[in-house]
This record gives sequence, C-alpha cells and structure tokens, in this order.
Amino acid sequence: LHYAPIATISYWLPSKTNASRESLKMEPLADCSLLPGEERIIDKDIIYICPFSGALKGKVFITNYRLYFKSADADPAVTLDVPLGAIGRVEKMGGASSRGENSYGLDITCKDMRNLRFALKQEGHSRRDIFDILFKYAFPLSHGLLLFAYLSQEKFEENGWSVYKPMEEFRRQGLPNDKWRVTFINANYELCDTYPTILVVPFKATEEDLRKVCTFRSRGRIPVLSWIHRENQAVICRCSQPLVGMSGKRNKDDERYLDLIREANGTAKLTIYDARPSVNAVANKATGGGYEGDDAYQNAELVFLDIHNIHVMRESLKKLKDIVYPNVEESHWLSSLESTHWLEHIKLVISGAIQVADKISGGNSVVVHCSDGWDRTAQLTSLAMLMLDSHYRTLRGFQVLLEKEWIGFGHKFANRIGHGDKNHADQDRSPIFVQFIDCVWQMTKQFPTAFEFNERLLVTILDHLFSCRFGTFLFNCERARDTNELRSKTVSLWSLVNSDLSFYQNPFYTPESNRVLYPVASMRHLELWVTYYIRWNPRIRQQQQSPVEQRYIELLALRDEYLKKLEELQLSDSSPNSSHLSNSSTPNAASPTQHITHLHTPF
Repeated sequence: LHYAPIATISYWLPSKTNASRESLKMEPLADCSLLPGEERIIDKDIIYICPFSGALKGKVFITNYRLYFKSADADPAVTLDVPLGAIGRVEKMGGASSRGENSYGLDITCKDMRNLRFALKQEGHSRRDIFDILFKYAFPLSHGLLLFAYLSQEKFEENGWSVYKPMEEFRRQGLPNDKWRVTFINANYELCDTYPTILVVPFKATEEDLRKVCTFRSRGRIPVLSWIHRENQAVICRCSQPLVGMSGKRNKDDERYLDLIREANGTAKLTIYDARPSVNAVANKATGGGYEGDDAYQNAELVFLDIHNIHVMRESLKKLKDIVYPNVEESHWLSSLESTHWLEHIKLVISGAIQVADKISGGNSVVVHCSDGWDRTAQLTSLAMLMLDSHYRTLRGFQVLLEKEWIGFGHKFANRIGHGDKNHADQDRSPIFVQFIDCVWQMTKQFPTAFEFNERLLVTILDHLFSCRFGTFLFNCERARDTNELRSKTVSLWSLVNSDLSFYQNPFYTPESNRVLYPVASMRHLELWVTYYIRWNPRIRQQQQSPVEQRYIELLALRDEYLKKLEELQLSDSSPNSSHLSNSSTPNAASPTQHITHLHTPF
C-alpha cells in the first residue's frame, strides 16, 4: 500500500491568507494552504534535482513549518511537502566556480529516509538567502527560536492531552491492591528527574526504602511497576542498571527491594531481563554500571537479550537508507538488506519481548532494564504489554501505551530525534522509537485482525515524530515538558488522530479480550516495511488499497445499509396503520435479521 505522508494529506484546507500574500508580495503557495499559525518566509525559483525524474524547474516556498516545492515544467507537476522538523542537515553543494550543470546549490538530508538536492544559478551568491533562512527555521532551537508546535494555532474537536490519565490506567489494571501501592514520592521529580510523578511500588516498600534504592540505580531510575496480570498477578517492572562498578559493590536495600517484587505474587525466582549483550553489561562496570550478580541476588535469574545499543541501531538504519534511497538495487537486494542487519535487530527486540510476555503468562514476575532504562527497556516493556493486553491494541489504548511507556517514562525524544537542533552528528541521535514502531508493524502483519488501528496510524506517528507540528514527542521527560508548559501551549498529536478515527481504523479488527499474541520472531517471517522505508520511490508501485480490504469495507457499508432498511421496516411495522401486516406475520419474519448477521462472518 502507498500512503501519502499525513503531512500532505491534512493540509488541503480553505486558504485564509490572501491578505498576507498581498502584503508579502509573494506568489500564492501553489496548491498548499497554510496551517493556522504558519507564516511564509521566502519563495524562490529553483531547480529540484529529482533522483527519479531528473532536473525540474519550479518554485520553492519556505514557511516557519515546511519546505514546499512545485515543478513548473512537468506534467503532472512534481511536488514536495517537507516539514522542516524532518530536515536533519542542510549543506551547500558546489562553489561559485563549480563547473557542470546544476552543480551549485543545496543538499538536504531528511530524517524520514529521503535526501533533497536543489540547484540555483551561480551568479551573485544566489543561494545565500535561502540557505540562511532554511538553516534558521529548520533548526529553530539552535537559533533561539520556538519550535513550530508553540506557534501553531490549530484547533481540534478532541483534546489529545486527556487521552492518558495515569491513575485511570492503573485502576484499569486493578491497582492499587494489597501487594502494590501508588506513591507520590516523585511528585516534584525529587526521587528521579526523568520518571513520571505517579509510581507504583511494592506495598511493603517504604518511602525511605525507595530513596535508598534510588542511590544504587543509574539516574535514580528504580524498579517500578509498568503492568500487572489480572489473573496471576505477575508484574512487569522497569528500571535502569545497578551501580555495581569494577569493585562489585552491593546494596542490601536494592537486593531486598527486588525480593519484595518477587514475593508480591509468590514468584519462585524473579527473572531479570537485561536487554544488553552480556559483553556490554560487563564493560559497563568500567563506567560504574553493571548487572545483578548471582551472589548478591540469590532469588533472581539474570537473562541477557543481546540487543545492541543506540549507536549500532543508528548505523544500521543509515545502511538501510543507503540501499532504499534513491534507488533500490534489485540484483543484490537480499544480500544488501542482510548487510544492514536492520531486520536482525528487529528480530532480537521482538524475541526479547516474547520472552518477557511468556514469563508473565506463566505467572512469574520480571524486571526489565538496559543501561539507563529509557531505550531498549521501553521497547521490551511496551511490546510485551502489546502482546499481553488487548486494550493496548485498540486505537486509544495504543495511544495510552505510548504516553505511558515512552513519553511518561522518559525516552529521550529530544536527544534521539534532535528536534530543532543543527547538530546532526550528535552521538545521542538514534532511531529507537522508529524501530519500536517497525516491531509493532511486524505484529500487525502477523495478526491482521488483532489491532484496531491500521498502518496509516503508524506512518502518521512517525511523520509527526519529526514534524514538530505537535507537542507529543517533544523534550526528553515529563519534568522538561512541565517546565516548558507543553500541554497548555501546544496541541497533542492525538487531537488530530481522535478527531478522525475512521481514517486510522483497521476494517478487519476483531476484538478478543484475553488473547495473548506471540509473533514469530524468525527472519523468515519478518519483512522490510516497504510502505514506510521506500515510500518516496515512485517506481515502487503505488498500489491503491488492497483489494481484500476494499471489498471488506464495501461489505461493511452494505451491511449498514441493510440494517438501516431493516430498522425502517420495523418502525413502519410498529406504526398503528400497519397492524394488519404485523398480525399476518409468520414465525419466519425475523429471517432478514438472520441474513444480515451472515455479513458479520469474518473471512
């Protein structure tokens, strides 16, 4: 399937900017209407060096939100609509004395798997103004400007900030209870500045215990409950690595605290899943970190899941980008894909989450961590919860999962994505969240009826991970969001999504409340997400909706039509004038309903 990015889909709004156009003395923004709060900065005649169609003359428009290009001489016209937040790097190409046609211009590297090249005339530093403006507005934080989310004036029917209420979510899980309690010790972020304010901890653990454990966990990220199994009361807890160091330090409070987690549902041995390869965990001792040794944690078993760190994932995605954009080399495709190791990493993440979910299903509690507990840990806990809890597979439940496990527990979105920051070579950048969404997509492919949302939602989430149009994925943690008044000054992505739920619904969805999903984490069952990674290539056939999905939607519409007619017939039957009809009805009068229910039958 091919979907235009949501950035393109959402903007065909009636224009209200005629007055400003006159005052700015600029051409109208082609076919693209501005968002409320979006302002035009510059337009310029330019040549787009399209990797698929060659050099195209046209005009580029830059606003405080996007770069928009429309060709003048191609039929049909080629357009680009790129949120400035998706730009990772802007470089000058060639010099004033460069030889060769179209050798002088700009080279733009995007975070969404594409690169853009523009050429300009060589006389009179013709690119200086557009380079300076693009550099300034693509990286506003590096220039003392606000991110666009703070300038946007969009209004939606729904307030997406109200999607996730921590206490409501814990109550849905059956918490607090006689084994687990809610603590507000972190209400002012004093215990841990990267954790949320509301935490669930063992009932027997005192506030003083929590403070002592905090000193022995990296960044103060103590083990806290993420999810509890309603029947067997096994829990998923998440945290960061213990500060063991080279000397093999021990902490009795930490050891006792993990035993309280184990005791809460009578687990014989607490399983600690360390996301890292064991070699890395040992190496971390040199920087004061480490792992839970057998001698200190005698009632626990430690399992390493061999998932590599943020740097390995960054390089892997770079290699993937090289083989999918601009050209896909058919002849060596499989070996090229294998050399990126991207699907191998996907496999290890899914495989780790399956182990967590399986252990919980068997009634055993687990603790999950990596080094700091905000990258691989979030991948593992949220995927395991997606497998175990059908609520998270609904449209709104999935939003809650992201708000809770990623946004609430401090995945460093600002550092990993680099919102508004010009430092493209920053070693903190990494596609950890992109990789997680890919894992979710793999699950939706293996269980096509288990998820209420469709692929379009996942693409939309990734587009707005970069766009800076919404506040949802900005900043590193809740404390930073509070400081920057995010919820009162920006709009949530879920406001957009929940104002048009039908656009993101999977027509094949069949609710099953207690089903645990175990995807197959085998290379034979994993595939490259073409619709996302190769969507910019027009040579990849831009198929319409799959025929099966299209037919299913038609059948659902037909069913609704029949049900409506049936309702009308029943209403007319019950009116006084039609009493003779109802008297003459036979026991088979209900048969239309029976015919209707057959349309419910899933394929």
